[in-house]
Amino acid sequence: MHYNIEIAYAVFSSTISLRSGLLIVTANQLILLDIALMALTVDKIRVSTFFLLVFVNLQPSALSAPQVPCFFIFGDSLVDSGNNNDLPTLAKVDYPPYGIDFRKGPTGRFTNGGTTADFLGELLGFDDYIPPFATAEGNEIIRGVNYASGSAGIRDETGEQLGVRINLNNQLKNHNVTITRIAGLLGSGTPELLNKCLYYFVIGSNDYINNYLVPEYYPTSRMYTPEQYATVLVQQYSQHFKTLYGFGARKVAVNGIGPVGCAPAMLARGTNGSACVDWMNKAVQLFNDKLKLLVDDFNTNITDAKFLYLSAMDLRPTELIALGIRFLSKPCCKVSNTTGLCIPGETPCPIRALHAFYDAFHPSEIVNRVVAVASYIELLKLLIL
Repeated sequence: MHYNIEIAYAVFSSTISLRSGLLIVTANQLILLDIALMALTVDKIRVSTFFLLVFVNLQPSALSAPQVPCFFIFGDSLVDSGNNNDLPTLAKVDYPPYGIDFRKGPTGRFTNGGTTADFLGELLGFDDYIPPFATAEGNEIIRGVNYASGSAGIRDETGEQLGVRINLNNQLKNHNVTITRIAGLLGSGTPELLNKCLYYFVIGSNDYINNYLVPEYYPTSRMYTPEQYATVLVQQYSQHFKTLYGFGARKVAVNGIGPVGCAPAMLARGTNGSACVDWMNKAVQLFNDKLKLLVDDFNTNITDAKFLYLSAMDLRPTELIALGIRFLSKPCCKVSNTTGLCIPGETPCPIRALHAFYDAFHPSEIVNRVVAVASYIELLKLLIL
């Protein structure tokens, strides 16, 4: 179902208006339309109270085309939709209790319901989920493909202690395969299509969690200071973007890394009285700051493309509390001491929307919804081009 959305007033004094049917946003604020619309009530606490000043009028519109013709997703377990299911790896979750709130059940998504990419696809107007590369076939690849792989990173070696994964380098190779397949379907119209697609990146956290922060497996923390490592990571990321640009990408959205030091698995290392492991978050922030500069540089020097840095992943504990989320560091499911993933077959917590994390690393569906809506608002900068 597609909707026309009218917002009369928004929190944080954001200024929002409608112009020619487009939602125009003049401030990047967190406006959780999904939860406001659902008027979600959890344990007698209305989560939408945080958005008390938000008025939303939903009207089904005529069936319209998505805001972009195709949506390509690159990343890690935060947006993996099943690419790891048949790989020899510990980083796969095609079993209950994953998918307990997802209409298709356990599909390989590392959460109880949908991922950020799933909800973002809905907001963009797609009437079905973007298929994973592992199973994508036929004409469905024309509307996009999801290449994301759990434990994957920007660096080739990241996550290898967990088993086989599809690193970013190989995700781009898979995208080149997709382009060849699309060309077989569309012929000369392929370049024009690719220029109009949205390319969405959610990757980098494993380059810390499953690389830099585990010196027993990787030497990177002995080779580089946090500042140097961030520089090297962004330089490698830059090369991948240039490759994608060569493939025809002209609208690229890049997520910063969220506060990995707030993940339950990381808290076990000690917080010194803080809500999170601050030194980890500071290391990640170095990467994010350099990534923003890279995006600015690309936009200055590549005039026929638009790159956008998305900050929505950077949700802090105080913001989660304001959303009505009560358990910031307690996973919803019972987790393995080895992997931090849900133990197969165990019953998860009854009220998932009260938990920020579903397992020891991955956010619950409610957090994914928040990030998706905030990302969509930021993405309007690309969509109106």
